[in-house]
Amino acid sequence: MESLLLSVHVVAGILFVGPVAVATSLFPRYAPVTVTPAGAERAERSHDIARLLHRITRVYGVLALAVPVVGLTLAVVQGRTTEVWIIVAMVLTAVAGGLLALQIAPRQREAFAAPDDGARLRRLGMLSGVFNLLWAVVVVLMVVRPGSSYA
Repeated sequence: MESLLLSVHVVAGILFVGPVAVATSLFPRYAPVTVTPAGAERAERSHDIARLLHRITRVYGVLALAVPVVGLTLAVVQGRTTEVWIIVAMVLTAVAGGLLALQIAPRQREAFAAPDDGARLRRLGMLSGVFNLLWAVVVVLMVVRPGSSYA
């Protein structure tokens, strides 16, 4: 049972969180702006690609809920829910999920409704970077397991 849960947890992380990380990072590059920055090629901006990236963010963001659900189930089965690295990983995962649902996806939607000169897209890019950094830290915690009672 533990092997199955661990496998589903890892595969779901790769297949669902990975595309969200890429889509959120690429979105600002393709989203519409009112003024093309100096030296940037107009062909780089694509409303269709931006829409696709926003859709990936939303759909795979929902599918990515499987990662913490299965991860928490695995922690319960293993009796590890009180280990510090598990708690920290759960908190960081919740922060990343909140950031995606409450900031990144709505700001992507706003980029279509009211394009600006790119200032909001730069902030969106920063938020996407924080989102990805949070996931990177969670992955490191999963590998290193500081303070783990198991080797």
